[in-house]
Amino acid sequence: MKQSSINNHQGNFHISGKIVDVINRRIYPGTIHIADGIITRITEEKENVQHAEFIIPGLIDAHVHIESSMLVPSEFARLAVVHGTVGTVSDPHEIANVLGAEGIHFMLDSAKKTPFKFAFGVPSCVPATDFETAGAKLDPDEVLELLQLPEMYYLAEMMNYPGVIYEDPMVIAKIAAAQKVRKPIDGHAPALSGKPLQKYLEAGISTEHECSTIDEALEKISYGTKILIREGSAARNADALLPLLATHPEMVMFCSDDIHPDQLVDGHINLIILKALKAGYNLFDVLRCATVNPKTHYNLKNGLLREGDAADMVVVSDLNTFDVCKTFINGVLVAQKGKTLLPWQVSAEPNRFAAKKISPESLLVSAKSENIRVIQAIDGEIHTLECIAQPWVENGMVVSDVANDILKLVVINRYENRPPTVGFIKGFGLKQGAIASTVAHDSHNIIAVGTTDADLAKAINLLIEHNGGVSAVSSDIEGILPLPVAGLMSPDDGYEVAKSYKKLDEYAKQMGSVLQAPFMTLSFMALLVIPELKISDKGLFDGKSFAFTSLFC
Repeated sequence: MKQSSINNHQGNFHISGKIVDVINRRIYPGTIHIADGIITRITEEKENVQHAEFIIPGLIDAHVHIESSMLVPSEFARLAVVHGTVGTVSDPHEIANVLGAEGIHFMLDSAKKTPFKFAFGVPSCVPATDFETAGAKLDPDEVLELLQLPEMYYLAEMMNYPGVIYEDPMVIAKIAAAQKVRKPIDGHAPALSGKPLQKYLEAGISTEHECSTIDEALEKISYGTKILIREGSAARNADALLPLLATHPEMVMFCSDDIHPDQLVDGHINLIILKALKAGYNLFDVLRCATVNPKTHYNLKNGLLREGDAADMVVVSDLNTFDVCKTFINGVLVAQKGKTLLPWQVSAEPNRFAAKKISPESLLVSAKSENIRVIQAIDGEIHTLECIAQPWVENGMVVSDVANDILKLVVINRYENRPPTVGFIKGFGLKQGAIASTVAHDSHNIIAVGTTDADLAKAINLLIEHNGGVSAVSSDIEGILPLPVAGLMSPDDGYEVAKSYKKLDEYAKQMGSVLQAPFMTLSFMALLVIPELKISDKGLFDGKSFAFTSLFC
């Protein structure tokens, strides 16, 4: 037998190959028998299958915001299965901040159109803070009601860690709701340590996906917290955190958190696995993080290649290259040889958008002092630094200082017609033009960065014309990817969306951006719960003191 074999007739089938038993940490030649999507029997073969393909449990992304792929759930599934992913632990926080419970139910409805195993959580922070304008609000009663739905597996990331530490009644009520229905609570507390961390975790928080150093991760593990190693489009922590696999594999899961469509085309959790294997970590420890650990922590319905389990399986040609040949969900072949077998599904297009077009003059900033606070973006990270710089002033107005990479940054309330908020940022590297997006965590107002007021207004107005999207403009460029689903997602074919997004990413880099993922990085510049300096539609925000601050100093 030179390769894995599949026999499928009259509703029953079996698949043979080298079975990778992650739980019992062994690999053996065998045959898996499946009926009605369930593994009914596994037989071990005496024959030593030297060249057979390997059968492993289906992979799970332990924390992802589907909306960040710019694809509706059914399209995310079409792309993810190609890479061996059969399920996700999905936080619909983004669409909830736009549409509230209506948006969450949209995600559930889209997910039902595919066999892919979406395990949704109930967003805990809608809005994320009171320092920005969101499109909706979820109170504790709504959170409890949603948590009782069978599709809801956990309370999603509790980003308001100050609210936990200082016992904000609304925050504590949401945590109590999850405890009442006995569902886990996800965490989000970057760089928190010492007694404040202890109090946060003792409230019932069980995971953390924001660790950026081993020391931070080990401190959180010491309190019993599961650590999610993240490799997304903007934040990547695997290089720093993979050593946990050598010491605490039982406490680790893998996730993407936020992944843009062009990168989802190229790979998913399989790429984290491959990176870990190339770094020399034990195969069973690595696979455990992508299969067993999320299954047990969240009480998922994914199968683990055991009799009585759902037939969620991945066939790989070689464990060193981890090339995915086939993916099965509930015994159904959903991807083969790099091609998805899931069909495209028609999608609804719920949205909330009230912003009106702006003029370049609305972005003028009068010079008030000799220094300004500037956000320092960091490539590959979602946290920022604060720096002080002398502004470039023309005719009494502060403008983008292209030579020193201090560019104008704009946030506009998209739910109400309000004046823009303007700040400045360093690290994007644009030499011309502007880029803009309605994907702006967490309230998803309009955010833009650019070299001139005219280009900024043009990029922003393109988004307003289409009720959401991402855009790039310059003297010879005008591109937009419309995102009519909540201003976050496209209902179109995922591969076409990926091509369109990749083109815009190329435009941004042609205009000078030095970032790996300029649009993804831009989207996090309004994420107030991540220090140090950020910006919302209401003003410049100091994430260390958790209060507004002034542009001029």
